[in-house]
Amino acid sequence: MKRTIYAFLLATLLLGLLAGCGGGGTPQLEPGWNLSDANVPSTASSLSTDELEQLIAEAAETTETPAETEEPAETEAPAVTPVPGVAGAEDMTAVEEVVEEGMVPVYAESLVDGVYPVEMKSSSSMFKAERCELAVNEGRMYAILYMSSASYPYMYAGTAEQAAAAPEEDYIPLMDGAATFTLPLNALDSGESFAAYSRRKELWYDRTLLFRADSLPAEAFVPGFFTTAESLGLADGTYTAGVTLSGGSGKASVASPASLTVAGGVCTARVLWSSSNYDYMVVDGEKYLPVSLEEGSLFEIPVAMFDRPIQVLADTVAMSQPYEIAYTLTFDSASLAAAQ
Repeated sequence: MKRTIYAFLLATLLLGLLAGCGGGGTPQLEPGWNLSDANVPSTASSLSTDELEQLIAEAAETTETPAETEEPAETEAPAVTPVPGVAGAEDMTAVEEVVEEGMVPVYAESLVDGVYPVEMKSSSSMFKAERCELAVNEGRMYAILYMSSASYPYMYAGTAEQAAAAPEEDYIPLMDGAATFTLPLNALDSGESFAAYSRRKELWYDRTLLFRADSLPAEAFVPGFFTTAESLGLADGTYTAGVTLSGGSGKASVASPASLTVAGGVCTARVLWSSSNYDYMVVDGEKYLPVSLEEGSLFEIPVAMFDRPIQVLADTVAMSQPYEIAYTLTFDSASLAAAQ
């Protein structure tokens, strides 16, 4: 279609030129016209009508349209301009997601002032701490990272690009002697943006850090923070509740709803795994053995709270050697019902 239009325009142009040379003006072309019908003066060109038609036909076949010569086959994304002092994608290892489904941010007002051990999850396998502590004081909280080396002399509360543009006084230095960083936190169970400066690479790297609320001891939370059997006013008896499993490879599952027993305000759940290869579980530092392996691994474990992930370990013997896998279990208080 483009070449047809182009041929028509070329034909019109040629005819106009020919007519102009003859001084007789532009020939009038009727619908259904062909070149032999046009009133072209014989003095306009030394080419015959047939030769003009052949010239136009050849031009239409051999001449590409401007669109074909100017438009690229595909539009390429513009190249990303490196930011001086900032690590690019080619400098980074794989970025891991740190926030798990169902996590709800926990703020300082939900915590009692004090210093507590806390677990950190990093978006980069290259950024780790030997251990971490959470310091809470008058509505503010800080994470204290105990580093194994001085390979990162500075950190920054924000992105790597912001860090590269910030004055040095805004950097968070690695404390001498103890090799620690003290980082301000907005919330637990929420991805926090920090930048870490590599001494060897001399580049700022983006890091997302998450500090797990479920790794804190129960006494770290203000009274009434958790939804418990007591706060729900559950009488002694047997109940059912929906339970959600997260973590691991995603291949394992647990039966839902689970059976719960409340006695003296203490809630115990019967958790049935889809595999019989789990030989023990660890909940809040306590080890629990299965009560049955007939239709899967069945455990009876305490439920300290509802509606928030409970961190557990489950040891599997399905591999070449026993292996502890970290999971979380969340019991839904809205689904609680008396057992039939």
